[in-house]
Amino acid sequence: MREQGFNTLVMITGPSGAGRSTAINALEDLGYEAIDNMPLSLLEPLLKNAPLNRPLALGFDTRNRDFSGAELIELIERLTARTDINLEVVYLDCRPEVLVQRFSETRRRHPMAPAETPADGIAVDIDLLMPIRSRANILIDTSDLTPHELRAEIARWFQPKDALTLAITVQSFSYKRGVPRGIDMVFDVRFLQNPYWEPALRPFNGRDTPVQDYVKADPRFEEFFHHLLEMVLLLLPGYLAEGKSHLSIGFGCTGGQHRSVTLAETLSMALEERGWQVSKRHRELERTGGGAPASDKGTQA
Repeated sequence: MREQGFNTLVMITGPSGAGRSTAINALEDLGYEAIDNMPLSLLEPLLKNAPLNRPLALGFDTRNRDFSGAELIELIERLTARTDINLEVVYLDCRPEVLVQRFSETRRRHPMAPAETPADGIAVDIDLLMPIRSRANILIDTSDLTPHELRAEIARWFQPKDALTLAITVQSFSYKRGVPRGIDMVFDVRFLQNPYWEPALRPFNGRDTPVQDYVKADPRFEEFFHHLLEMVLLLLPGYLAEGKSHLSIGFGCTGGQHRSVTLAETLSMALEERGWQVSKRHRELERTGGGAPASDKGTQA
């Protein structure tokens, strides 16, 4: 975690679609004065005429009319040499194929190739930014991060120590689609009885009371959850004391619809009742709009 002070300047760049706006907004929420798409020619006059009286976050984009990789590198070197500024250069990286997918999902034209394919614009973007990527002292790969996870990663680097809290994410997932990236603790709950094999419960998911009651009726559930909750409550203060700002706990089952969702919901409620800040995510339910996928009729949950 970086120290935040009045003389802190964070410069953020990366290819279009990598999450720069999300990162800028996250820094603004952390108390930074934030300006996105900052023209290079205006930065030094800004710092000269308005000295930093609170942390400043600036986003730089290749689409700006005066953008130049070489000039940005020179600017970084000049600012690094100044003793009155604590400079951090953040580069948001992302795999080209993921950027192509993001542009195809939003149907946006790429700003560097509005009349061509997004892949053409992405290649130009990455080529222009390569020198800055090499110069950055913080590199964050957003390829497999959700906006929420990117915000948590920015907070991990830049949240002031005196405002440190521990944000907990509890999520469910299906093992057949792999373990989500970035989970700190993973629990396999496939040992519990499976509601999928009860025809009356199959249309429901782990947020529904009948499914939760069925899972909790397993003789192994009560003891398992008791020890799980005790362990998590024992560890959370230690993580907080070590400066960790975000903790992700995952529950996996076969289809990610019933057992893992039940455990995620139950643990989230127990932690919230004890005053912890908790957010939930059910990966497979998000994929299907909240219900069981119609194509998975032969899949265990």
